[in-house]
Amino acid sequence: MRFSNSILVHATSSEVFEYLARLENLPRWNYAIQETRKISPGPVGAGSEYRQFRTLPNPMEEKLEIEIYEPGRRLVVRGGFGPLAGTSSYVLDPLGDDTRLTNEMELHATGLLGPLAAVAAWRIKGAVSQNLTVLKGLVEGTAHGEAPSP
Repeated sequence: MRFSNSILVHATSSEVFEYLARLENLPRWNYAIQETRKISPGPVGAGSEYRQFRTLPNPMEEKLEIEIYEPGRRLVVRGGFGPLAGTSSYVLDPLGDDTRLTNEMELHATGLLGPLAAVAAWRIKGAVSQNLTVLKGLVEGTAHGEAPSP
């Protein structure tokens, strides 16, 4: 299953990337995530690994890895996304002081989940779109000097 969502964020691409690439922020804007923490040593970049704890659709632990890390331009994360696995790519297109953020998801299901994944694709796309709207609000608040909500 593959789909994408785009949103205009009223913040620079470097501000959007800075917030987005700090995967520990995921629980703030993705309602299905309880905690994300870096488990590999060194600075954040390609190859950084994370452990994530999900509450929906079922409680589970996932492993994520940053595959591509291009500050202000592109971030690609590979790993588990609930009962699916795949990649979540973020492309940032600067538009002056704004940024067009495009998220493309490529997810794979195996076994009994295979046929159901195609049916659920539109619901997952909608949930991801809602998450991006929350991300937009957080980044815009941070970019405009507001404290991010806990």
